[in-house]
Amino acid sequence: MPIRRASLAAAAALALALTLAGCDSGPDTKSGAASGPSVIAPGKPGEANRTLSAQDAAEQRAEDDTPNSADVAYARMMIEHHTQALEMTELVPDRAESADVKRLALRISAAQGPEIEAMEGWLRTNGEDETSEKHEHAAMPGMATEAQLTTLRAARGKAFDALFLTLMITHHEGALTMATDVKAQGNNLLIEEMADDVVAQQTSEITRMRGMQ
Repeated sequence: MPIRRASLAAAAALALALTLAGCDSGPDTKSGAASGPSVIAPGKPGEANRTLSAQDAAEQRAEDDTPNSADVAYARMMIEHHTQALEMTELVPDRAESADVKRLALRISAAQGPEIEAMEGWLRTNGEDETSEKHEHAAMPGMATEAQLTTLRAARGKAFDALFLTLMITHHEGALTMATDVKAQGNNLLIEEMADDVVAQQTSEITRMRGMQ
């Protein structure tokens, strides 16, 4: 019997040691998972940015896609950005010589008109003003200056085609920059999907336009 009691005591001591070891390993594992690079998370409109671990940022995104300031700014700016693209395409029928340029302009207007409506609807749904103050053109990459638009309006034929392609390629490249930025800084899944659509559509059109120059 003494021997049996000693064996049971030894087994109990071993089980306790294993349990304590398992408990000790928990914090180390957690700290290791949270030790990745930090992420700057833009706050909701009116709130300050926050610094999160990579793990916390991923978990937050999975649980809550509430729009943040980057999402709202993207929607507002992209509405203005797309509006200028439509203004440029409206010049094409009376000024362009190339049938390819005319078809391209129709393609751009057919895509970007509905995208403007979708972003306006998204802002309304989220209680945001869709008619915010105009942004400075310099703050949005790819925007044509008023002087460039004046030159485009005055051009005809091959000169118009060449300038239209040059300005629209730059315009599309700016849209890609904005879409890439919001994919990194935004939090809303629908805005991310819209940005993905912009990247896919306008990357294809840039390739097409470069082939037409």
